[in-house]
Amino acid sequence: MKDGLRDRVILITGAARGIGEHTARLAAARGARLSLVGLEPARLRALSQKLDAAWFEADVTDSAALERAVAGTLRAYGRIDAVIANAGIAGLGTVATGDVEALARTVEVNLIGVMRTAAATAAPVIAARGYYLLVSSTAAFTALPGMSAYCAAKAGVEHFGNALRLELAHHGVGVGTAHPGWVDTDLVRDAKDDLPSFRAALRSLPWPVGSTSTVQQCAAAFVRGVERRRRRVYVPRAIGGVQLLRTVVNSALSDRLVRRRSGTLVPQLEREVAALGRSFGTHSAESARGDAR
Repeated sequence: MKDGLRDRVILITGAARGIGEHTARLAAARGARLSLVGLEPARLRALSQKLDAAWFEADVTDSAALERAVAGTLRAYGRIDAVIANAGIAGLGTVATGDVEALARTVEVNLIGVMRTAAATAAPVIAARGYYLLVSSTAAFTALPGMSAYCAAKAGVEHFGNALRLELAHHGVGVGTAHPGWVDTDLVRDAKDDLPSFRAALRSLPWPVGSTSTVQQCAAAFVRGVERRRRRVYVPRAIGGVQLLRTVVNSALSDRLVRRRSGTLVPQLEREVAALGRSFGTHSAESARGDAR
């Protein structure tokens, strides 16, 4: 964007914690005006007070709630220059033994939520000739057992972004997709704490797909991506090479290498998730929703 982020209005979903929160903090430090959208009102309120930002409680799977958040943002600022569609969750378990509703919810939030966010914000972003950063993942072009719904959703976000870019190009709107690897967030820490099988699988992954970035590194990459209206954002940058090699990464040879350990790790994962008695991490808003129900 011209003049960096100063006085640019950025709407961020999943802004209450993790990557969304740190991206908001860094964007505010660069002079952006923020609309924080998420499911944890106490955290959003506290963050908005620190950053002098607007905030709105909204589930990205609820178009009416998103439209209210957009309307409130427009009342507060009069425009939306950029959207970071960051809200995401990761369910635990496999297709064979896990909760199918958790699998479906993972796709609903991570993919359909991005679609609903883009639809709700399209008119003001078009008016501003703005920019979208849609948060996909390295999981868009790699695969691990136990992550089927997450991988499917993130692959969908990548290709949705590719098509949306073409749909909005004549309006002067830019669209980028972000592809972080493992980031030291509550989501990843919860999985490590809950699942010894996940820790073992993570240790076995080669660089760069086995490396872990800090939330600060990820937020800095996201903010640079918005500033420069980038088509792709990789965290770390070496993940771009993995995307180029996706045919090899998803080849029969790669399958054979993964299967050497999956015969042991997958049953272990399934036992661990069954013992937990829940399908999401302890810090996930989905676990709080389950408790509320």
